[in-house]
Amino acid sequence: MDYFLNYSGDKLHFKVPPEWKVLSSSDCAKAPVVEDVVKEIERALDNPLGMPSLEAYARPGMKVAVLFDDTQRATPANLAIPAILNRLNKAGVDDERIYAICARGTHPKPTDEQIEKKVGEEVMKRLRGRISIHEAQSSDNVLVGRTHWGTAVEINRHVMESDLVIGIGTCIPHPYSGYGGGCKIIMPGVCSYDTISAHHYNWLRNKDSQLNKLEGNPWFEESVEIARLAGLTYKLDFLLNETNKVIGAFFGDPVEAHRQGAYHATSLYLVNLPKQADVVITSASPLEIGVQATKALLNARLAVRAGGTIIWVAAQKQAGPLMSLIDQMAAAKSANEYHHRLLRGDIPESIRPFGISFFMLGVPFKELSEKYRVIHVTEGLTKEQVTLMDFEYAATIDEAIQSAQKEMPQADVTILPSGGTIIPTIK
Repeated sequence: MDYFLNYSGDKLHFKVPPEWKVLSSSDCAKAPVVEDVVKEIERALDNPLGMPSLEAYARPGMKVAVLFDDTQRATPANLAIPAILNRLNKAGVDDERIYAICARGTHPKPTDEQIEKKVGEEVMKRLRGRISIHEAQSSDNVLVGRTHWGTAVEINRHVMESDLVIGIGTCIPHPYSGYGGGCKIIMPGVCSYDTISAHHYNWLRNKDSQLNKLEGNPWFEESVEIARLAGLTYKLDFLLNETNKVIGAFFGDPVEAHRQGAYHATSLYLVNLPKQADVVITSASPLEIGVQATKALLNARLAVRAGGTIIWVAAQKQAGPLMSLIDQMAAAKSANEYHHRLLRGDIPESIRPFGISFFMLGVPFKELSEKYRVIHVTEGLTKEQVTLMDFEYAATIDEAIQSAQKEMPQADVTILPSGGTIIPTIK
């Protein structure tokens, strides 16, 4: 039988040995896409969850911060921001009182051209001179207090000077916070470097920081507390399919809108499995750019038994930043050693520009190599580079399957065609 993975905008077809039993090859559910995205945005704005309408809440003279995510997400900010500006105008808030901030956390800084493409020509004209990119290491970030866990919270100055803070992002499965979107537009979006590192490193290996879990997840719950400290009032979260088409939008209280989005997303992304497999074959799609490609590998952990094999297929066409991370991983003997280096702040300058969520990957990567056999199918890394990550290299998926079969002539197999968003769940 012919199977496939979604790969670089196409389908990568392959066969498995007849001795292998495929437990599942299901892709994400095919939800109908929104034909008119602007109409869907207006519908969401007309029906806020847990909050009054934006027009009823806003007041003339308010200073407003509109936060949008960076280019690592396909969020249609170019359509969402004008709709929000128009509603604020109806409430008496002029464009001159509105500021837009790219909430990039510690992700690489977008170029001016990328920002213009992200927000669109209309927003560039209406908010000229009032569009900025968050700088996590800026001395202007404001200390606003501590969470009840003790994390010192420093927030972008423009956010803290605003009377109303509105976020725009995408709700998508996340291996640590349960789901992306929601309050992540604040943490890490507009937090300081020190606040982000304290939060991420503290909860990185907590057993409750996991995919598809919100309640009782400290990664998520501290993010919510930080967002409340920052004054996040409204959030517009989109749901996108595996080709980044809009399938829904949720607006209102940041926690409630995110919760509703996550609940709906679960019905689309969740794949029930009868048991953990001996072999999991996963694609990075649709999160194939940069650090996002690793999420499929992290998600696959839920579908494979201890000591099993993960075949991770990711093109790594933008693999340049990985080189420095690979060097650091090779220098650490274990996940524990790498984690303690992070906690000490022992981060080489060569990898700091790529962001905390990038270089902390050394911890789960080390854990994966210690617990599973990982075969990385990639065209962007060499065999030597993959070996330094403590993974095995394969040039093609067929080569990887042949290698895995030598160790396991008979095996239960799970295939995750869109591993970046699929939520594997054992029944």
